[in-house]
Amino acid sequence: MQIVQQEIEREVAYSTEGFTLWLTGLSGAGKTTLALALEAQLLARGLRVERLDGDVVREGLTRDLGFSKEDRDKNIERVTFVAKLLSRNGVAVIASFISPYREARARARRETTNFIEVFVNAPLATCAARDVKGMYAKAFAGQIKDFTGVNDPYEEPESPEVVVYTDRETVAESAAKILNYLETRALIPVAQSA
Repeated sequence: MQIVQQEIEREVAYSTEGFTLWLTGLSGAGKTTLALALEAQLLARGLRVERLDGDVVREGLTRDLGFSKEDRDKNIERVTFVAKLLSRNGVAVIASFISPYREARARARRETTNFIEVFVNAPLATCAARDVKGMYAKAFAGQIKDFTGVNDPYEEPESPEVVVYTDRETVAESAAKILNYLETRALIPVAQSA
């Protein structure tokens, strides 16, 4: 009977609160790839998970917005509202957005439950080399204005909870750093060893 009790305690030795895992970084840094890996891991641990991705959200919730600073702020404001509703209701939210401005990320931190900022760090040259859409090339050529990291600023996080370096870490290594952080905060169950 005590073994069963210990197993139950181990399974619930984490908060059942939701959280908002906010992945920020340049276009091409690997936010979406990392978010997909994290989503699979969290689902495997039995959590309720919603992934909010920049490209997907712009197809629906924010398709009326452009890329001016005002529109980018409005984009993050809407995403923050959704993340707030989900996280306060026990959902693990993975938000992967360039979100270039510190103040918009600070607002998301204030308004969502258990906000964790993850800086998905990759050099500009690496991000440009990964760009299959050719957006960086167009921005460097002056064909696109207000492109983050080229002719519009990206304000790096000053004190993120986690920093991953996707130019020198595998997706699995970066995901493991984030999962370890979530485990130490008791926001997710510890992975069972095989």
